[in-house]
Amino acid sequence: MVAQAHTATSTKRQYTHREILEIMSGLMLAMLTSMISTSVVGTALPTIVGELGGQDQYSWVASATMLTMTVSTPLWGKLSDLFGRKLLFQTALGLFVAASAVAGMSQDMGQLIAARAVQGLGVGGLSALSQVILGDIVSPRERGRYSGYMGAVFGISTVAGPLLGGFIVDADWLGWRWCFYVVVPFAIVSFLVIQKVLKLPVVKRKTSVDIWGATTITASASALMLLLTLGGNEFEWNSVWTYFLAAIGLLMLALAVLSERTARDPILPPRLFRNRTFVLTSLASLFVGMAMFGAMIYLPQYLQIVKGLSPTDSGLMTLPMVAALFVSGVVSGKIVTKTGRWKLFPVAGLLVVAAGLLLLSRLHVDSSEWLIGFDVAVLGTGLGMSMQMLILAAQNGSEPRDMASTTSGVSFFRSLGGAVGVAAFGAILTNRLKDEMAEMLRAAHIALPGGSEVKLGSPDAIQRLPEPIRHIVLESFTRGLETVFMVGVPIALLGFVATIFLKELPLRGSTMAAPPDPKPLSKDDLVLAGLLLELVAQRIERTNGERSALLTAVARMAPPDGRSERERARSVAQDVLRPTSRALIAQAAPPQKDLVTGGISQ
Repeated sequence: MVAQAHTATSTKRQYTHREILEIMSGLMLAMLTSMISTSVVGTALPTIVGELGGQDQYSWVASATMLTMTVSTPLWGKLSDLFGRKLLFQTALGLFVAASAVAGMSQDMGQLIAARAVQGLGVGGLSALSQVILGDIVSPRERGRYSGYMGAVFGISTVAGPLLGGFIVDADWLGWRWCFYVVVPFAIVSFLVIQKVLKLPVVKRKTSVDIWGATTITASASALMLLLTLGGNEFEWNSVWTYFLAAIGLLMLALAVLSERTARDPILPPRLFRNRTFVLTSLASLFVGMAMFGAMIYLPQYLQIVKGLSPTDSGLMTLPMVAALFVSGVVSGKIVTKTGRWKLFPVAGLLVVAAGLLLLSRLHVDSSEWLIGFDVAVLGTGLGMSMQMLILAAQNGSEPRDMASTTSGVSFFRSLGGAVGVAAFGAILTNRLKDEMAEMLRAAHIALPGGSEVKLGSPDAIQRLPEPIRHIVLESFTRGLETVFMVGVPIALLGFVATIFLKELPLRGSTMAAPPDPKPLSKDDLVLAGLLLELVAQRIERTNGERSALLTAVARMAPPDGRSERERARSVAQDVLRPTSRALIAQAAPPQKDLVTGGISQ
């Protein structure tokens, strides 16, 4: 099995608080640089298009990264099971560095879009594997105290990206190409830190890559992402392209389900979807992604267009959200570590997210900056309480062999929710803006030449419009964004409903420190313990449905996920008892002869 040796050996290595912080410094630096790279380009895009041309390909510069990041996320998790976390994390870093350098040297839009697509592959690996590695080195009970820092990285990168992009573009001695070069040294430093401090066991696994499953899952997600990204921009929603991409997505999804049900080692094991915790955390993450990305993408439009702030100032206005996200994430994580109770935080957090979106929907043209700061701080507080706790709940409710698949699966649904939210909110804003402007122009008895619509340009161009046209445009934007944020409220509440049905499983692990110098077992004790574990595993596998105290005790070692007691007990025997037995015997004596696989008679 994929996780056998990992399960057996992971109990030997206990990381100190200092070691965990050292590893996390590398993980967070990689995440920060990769997430900044996805947002830094937004401020620089007008300058890039002005130099390279290709206005018709404008949206692809950002969409290419989001597309490949989302569709590759489930694949990185499974590949790390096969080839090792550290190797795959460094591979993702290498892809990211190379693609960033190529993007900075691009001579036309085609080269830039291709480089951004490869960048997205690296970002997908870094975002998924950072959470997987954290799950490997820290028990769920202790993970809360660290997960808040990981969540804060996302919020910081959201603000730092546009700020950094604006500074680089405005600096005459840099230029837009440094938007891509600037992240390279930080990524290299992260690579070196991980190389030095991350010591995970390298295990050879006898398994095969689920190529057909990877192909169909990627094709299905790609078709859906293309539909959500290009629909309403490159083609109308009611068009041949919409129906074609939807049909391809559904067909590939059906083939993916068939493939994963028959694959020896599937990318997304079907048993995950029988796990109540995985399904509910994935649904909640989908809704969190929709609400979060929708707010973060369209809030700057309110600040720059309605309030007339510069890109730099609008980024600074989101600092209260980042600060609240960081504080709430860290505080809730520490409370979880201390008490072992986690369900309260995603439940309350999604209610706070809904409240924050409701407050944002009440903003108007004359809202003060203090009020805006308070509203975004409420939203950040809710996101900090819920985002990382959903990952923690999913990891805690999964079997050790499914750690990577579970983590990357939940991350995938959050990214997918973000794409759905951006597309849906964009369509709502466009339609509402058009209707409001037409209605207000009629009410003001203003007839534009030729009956054409108001041509909207940059925020600066809108601020220079003559009155009363400027007032009508600003009021229309305010009402449109009011609808966008209001639609986010029931979406957040749907996530709240999903978390209500989560079962609060006890967190694995303990806050009690291990004895400083435990007495080592003798070789005879190690062999005896290994043989006893193998005997228990064989007893479990030979049961024919009859209940026993042994079967019940072993089954309780696996989280309740809808399977029968016998199935859970056999899973523990196969994935925990047997690998641990072999590890103990191998530790006691050189592996000259397999003492276990020859069988033990009852």
